[in-house]
Amino acid sequence: MTEPTYEIALTVNGVHRTARAPARRLLSDFLRHDLGLTGTHVGCEHGVCGCCTILLDGAPARACLTFAVTAGGAEITTVEGLAAPDGTLSPVQRAFQECHALQCGFCTPGFLCTVTALLRENPHPSDEEIVEGLSGNLCRCTGYQNIVAAVRRAAGED
Repeated sequence: MTEPTYEIALTVNGVHRTARAPARRLLSDFLRHDLGLTGTHVGCEHGVCGCCTILLDGAPARACLTFAVTAGGAEITTVEGLAAPDGTLSPVQRAFQECHALQCGFCTPGFLCTVTALLRENPHPSDEEIVEGLSGNLCRCTGYQNIVAAVRRAAGED
């Protein structure tokens, strides 16, 4: 017996998308496998590491903890949607590049989405607010100093 599928219609990176998926398909898998947007990374699969963070109606959300069917009608921004249509990097992406705020890059999409939302909500965060804002994202490579510096640069505070 085949598992029933449901049509899921949503806006991803400004484009209306529709695909069918089983009710238990995670949003991370839906984005990666059904829509071909592989920038959303899956790390721990428990919502702890933050690698799968996307923007769901503008707010950071863990795609590995969200069922795709619950995102129907939502507006989602993945790391692929942060740059301008012509490929120009967003201020956050540019700051991460300029400050060497990545090493292996696996956690970077989640950080970029988290920081984008953080700076939208608080355009000039203090160092304490930056550290708190990043506390849900884990990086095994960098030590965080360059990530904090990148947030400062993206906020125009460096």
